[in-house]
Amino acid sequence: MSLTLIIGNKNYSSWSLRPWIAMKAAGIPFEEIVIPLYVPGSAEHILKYSPAGKVPILIDGDDTVWESLAILEHLADRFPAARLWPDDRRARSLARSAASEMHAGFQPLRQHCTMNLWLPVKARPMPGEVIANMKRIEAIWAECRARFGEGAKDGGPFLFGTFGNADAMYAPVVARFHNYGLPVNPATRAYMDAVMALPAWREWYEAAMKETWVMQNNEPDWPLVRGVPFSQS
Repeated sequence: MSLTLIIGNKNYSSWSLRPWIAMKAAGIPFEEIVIPLYVPGSAEHILKYSPAGKVPILIDGDDTVWESLAILEHLADRFPAARLWPDDRRARSLARSAASEMHAGFQPLRQHCTMNLWLPVKARPMPGEVIANMKRIEAIWAECRARFGEGAKDGGPFLFGTFGNADAMYAPVVARFHNYGLPVNPATRAYMDAVMALPAWREWYEAAMKETWVMQNNEPDWPLVRGVPFSQS
């Protein structure tokens, strides 16, 4: 089988990170095609692969799958041994609910904490609606980990023990919480540290640091050129 994942540039494309890190963490082989976003011609280039005009896009033989969550569902069907969704029915329902809430919600967090791995790590003032999003996400993570992750028998550090689709959906949130210095609690920080310790995370991050494509932004501390890699710790 031959899989191709079309993604945006790694510094900015939060949606692309989701299936990419799931496939890497699960050891699913694929070819990667990067289309830089926010540059002339990028929209036309993406449309060659999908009429939706957005990344990520998974090409699996004759099948084209778009939208991060749909790609993750496709991968779970194609690679059941990867256990991208939990085996337990109750855990699987919770994982899908948490992933769907991430897919559809948290607009204030998306708006005020857009993904930019080049961003210097420091605390920034945030409106109350962003903090409310943060607290809701912390509650989701705490419930998943307490019931089926670290708090469960033979559990691991991720939302459902081992890294899976739910973790992949929240991977960009880890980046946002980290780079924007949101005031997370210690349990949230421990989960973030576990995600950022993944070899797949480091591979994505190191590739992002080597990119040169730049998106302009009105925020004064957004790097407009690539600088030295910022610490993940």
